[in-house]
Amino acid sequence: MIQKHGAKKDVFQVFSEKVRDHKGLESRWAVLQETRVEYFRGKDFVSFLRNHPELKDVLESDRNLEPEDIANSLLKKNLLVRCDRVVKTVRPGKKKLSTWPAHLEILSDQVFSENDAFFAWTFVKRHPLWQTLLSFFWPVLTLAICLFPVYPHRCKLIILYSCAGLLLLFLSLLLLRATMFGLLYIVIGKRVWFFPNILAEEATLRELFRFCPNKDEEERPKWTTRLFYAVVAVVVILLLRHHAPDEAARARYQKRVSNIIDDVLEWSPTLALSGMMESKQTIVNVTESDSNFAGRSKTDPDGEATPVETGVDSASEQHEAEATENQEETDQHKHHDHI
Repeated sequence: MIQKHGAKKDVFQVFSEKVRDHKGLESRWAVLQETRVEYFRGKDFVSFLRNHPELKDVLESDRNLEPEDIANSLLKKNLLVRCDRVVKTVRPGKKKLSTWPAHLEILSDQVFSENDAFFAWTFVKRHPLWQTLLSFFWPVLTLAICLFPVYPHRCKLIILYSCAGLLLLFLSLLLLRATMFGLLYIVIGKRVWFFPNILAEEATLRELFRFCPNKDEEERPKWTTRLFYAVVAVVVILLLRHHAPDEAARARYQKRVSNIIDDVLEWSPTLALSGMMESKQTIVNVTESDSNFAGRSKTDPDGEATPVETGVDSASEQHEAEATENQEETDQHKHHDHI
């Protein structure tokens, strides 16, 4: 009897989970007191239960309740909480309030209503299996990123070009999106954002890549405003073209970036250890040569000090040649930049 009584108390919890997991009830994500919650509208809840009456079979003896009574029961059991929009005034340039506000606050009157009422789920949604597996995958991905320097050269190239391609695709999409918005805004006076939720923080994965733009609910801009933005766009384009780097500067930047990328791609523990051994061996050889040079240059067979002129002369000549080459390269760069 105790188990049946406990199961009967939990029927509204089971009903709430089924309703929340059902795709027929339209819902959004918003911020409620610094917490992201999933919420729906009252009128959508009523129409959803009327279109899917089979879900009420979970309620057993309460299956014949009206949608309003079921919602009030969920509110009493703290499975739902009634919310209200934070911004209650129409923003300048818009005709009405937003259909799905991004910020909510708890309403003092916790009674169900269909008229511009929002209700947020208070319980934590059960995560599907793929999300659980993904939570175990993140530490592995973090470790793999940290071990990137020791990857084989071919794997480094694949990862580099894949990441660069995704970044280029994303930036190109944003640029094309902004260009289309600017052209349509200036030419016909319409605000059309393709992929409207691509930068939204509260959008789900399905809504994130929605291509269809939202309906323009704002007033049409004046022709003077459109003309002003057209002039600003032309001036910005001319300034960017005027101050664009020349071919020589572009080549220098490309060389610097290429050197940095090559250093990252070509690094390996074997080369690092061999480089350390070569540096140690060079230091030992230099020390030995200095000691031999000092021993030979103390005295000659007649007892007079005679420095070894061959090594000194060759070293000084080499340093002078390198200094001359560096000075010539610097002069050439300065002359080219001046031109």
